[in-house]
Amino acid sequence: MPKRLLLVSLIFFFICSTGSAQIVRVPRDTTKVYSYIEKYSKKRKFTKFLHRLVFKPTQKVSASSRKKQAAAQKNLYVPYEGKIIRNINVETFDPFGHSLDNPKKKPNTWLEKTGNSLHIKTQKWTIRNNLLFRKNEPLDSLLVKESERLIQRQRYIRRVTIKPVPVANSKDSVDIQISVLDSWSIIPTGSVSPTNGDLEITERNFMGMGHQFENNFKQRFTDSENAYAMRYIIPNFRNTFINTTLLYDVDFEDNYVKSIALERTFFSPFTKWAGGSSFQQRFYRDSLKNNLNEYRKFNFKFETSDFWAGHSIRLFDGKSEDDRISNLVMTLRYSNQKFIEAPTADFDPIHFFSKSQLYLASIGITSRRFIEDKYLFNNGIPEYVQIGKTYSFTTGFLDKYSNKRPYLGGRFSFGGYYEFGYLSLNAEAGSYFNQGRSEQTTFRLEALYFSDIMEAGRWKFRQFISPQLVIGNNRLPVKNDQLNINERNGIQGFETNLFGTKKFLATLQTQSYVPGSLYGFRLSPFFNATFGMISDETQPLFNSRLYSKFGLGILISNDYLVFNSFQISFSYYSTIPGDGDNILKSNTLKNNEIELPDFQIEKPYVVPLQ
Repeated sequence: MPKRLLLVSLIFFFICSTGSAQIVRVPRDTTKVYSYIEKYSKKRKFTKFLHRLVFKPTQKVSASSRKKQAAAQKNLYVPYEGKIIRNINVETFDPFGHSLDNPKKKPNTWLEKTGNSLHIKTQKWTIRNNLLFRKNEPLDSLLVKESERLIQRQRYIRRVTIKPVPVANSKDSVDIQISVLDSWSIIPTGSVSPTNGDLEITERNFMGMGHQFENNFKQRFTDSENAYAMRYIIPNFRNTFINTTLLYDVDFEDNYVKSIALERTFFSPFTKWAGGSSFQQRFYRDSLKNNLNEYRKFNFKFETSDFWAGHSIRLFDGKSEDDRISNLVMTLRYSNQKFIEAPTADFDPIHFFSKSQLYLASIGITSRRFIEDKYLFNNGIPEYVQIGKTYSFTTGFLDKYSNKRPYLGGRFSFGGYYEFGYLSLNAEAGSYFNQGRSEQTTFRLEALYFSDIMEAGRWKFRQFISPQLVIGNNRLPVKNDQLNINERNGIQGFETNLFGTKKFLATLQTQSYVPGSLYGFRLSPFFNATFGMISDETQPLFNSRLYSKFGLGILISNDYLVFNSFQISFSYYSTIPGDGDNILKSNTLKNNEIELPDFQIEKPYVVPLQ
């Protein structure tokens, strides 16, 4: 009975979340296109309803939410709007002993001075590389604020301020002062167990250029086998915002992944063009069984090339932020996968591991902005939360083994601040069709709620709730096309042979933030509970067994490292199939299991079953 009560409560919360609406106000008629849409919509009740759903708010924003958003959107540039930018001055500071709030503060201890001497400051051109505004152009306050967000999100930056500076004896010019406080960018981490050793060194600001260089070394003590992984990321090439990633990863069994990718996303609501290309080669060994339940191990080696492009068109001509963040987005994608080594036909009768070509196109409407908040996943560090709404439709076909199957998919999502906290919802559905029959259908429904900051004395608290429902129908009879609740796909610490076509997950986390710090170290105790259910097509999902994990831990972060932290945690499992009952594990819980939503329309994709 308690299990059923818990599930009913979570489902009730999940369904009720769909009754909320967007909090991003979309303005009235500003273009001929919009005028036509509005005029046409008034002809019928149904189209009038759709018009309100897409272009007008369906729920008023509470007073507290308006106050919160207004504070986050406070504009210091109003007196300088439209003035010509004469100079852009950039000043960067080492991580230790400096403060943007107190420019006169200097490092005075041996430790601070030594740390700074070992640190390479961010190059000024690296900061300029992330700006959306230029010298000798009119000042656009929205682009200035967006540039500040783009710099702040870099994992080698602790804090940034962008301020206008009046020009003496000039009424039409303004200077821009950018001050940047670095974070310590070299991050060594490691672990040792009776069987394995692991050492990882990450440089998030290689030579002050903003490049990220990751190296991970592992050794298995039982047989002295080694594993190695390397990733090199150039996040922004010459102010194009093209992200280049090189990856090489080989494990203890000589399974490997090699890839190169270049991609420019719709990184900002003001981005007009996006696209990317990637190439990956992967090799691994795995076992399959045939119709006689005989198992055999095979080599799998395949190459994937992927190309996509997208264009964003503003829906409105106005100059307000609401006008400029509402966009019609169109994208195209082509992906080609070919197998160099694959299992024999008797172990793969449906030719799942065979050459395929995917053609997709999507169109959608998105309206999104970023609200600055604190005390979410970092202790006191500014973070940006997306609010907005997205509608998108995807179509195309998959050409595999001389069979072309059409694909249809759609997505609706929203998110915003309300009187009771932040709430977002994402609903997606997609399916292939073969001779009028739907195949490999996926339906996903996920939500995120987090409360406003609650205080007890000087302590701060937040409550997070993240439910997820995934349902597959007519999936292929191979485990690559099935659901599981292992690790990142479900419950951290789970490694089971449970597979199915339906699953329900719910994560609840209470996060606290201890006041004060010691040499920059801050403590954030947390409690986490995760519940999961999985079943196949022969069994109702909510009649299946409920698996659970309860975790308690402390996240230890440092102001100078900003996005980097380590933790001490313990998790209790009532049962793990194949492992036993009443299991206690240490450091199996990460408090980043919950991710903030993204209302960006990306490259077209098949709704994932995961």
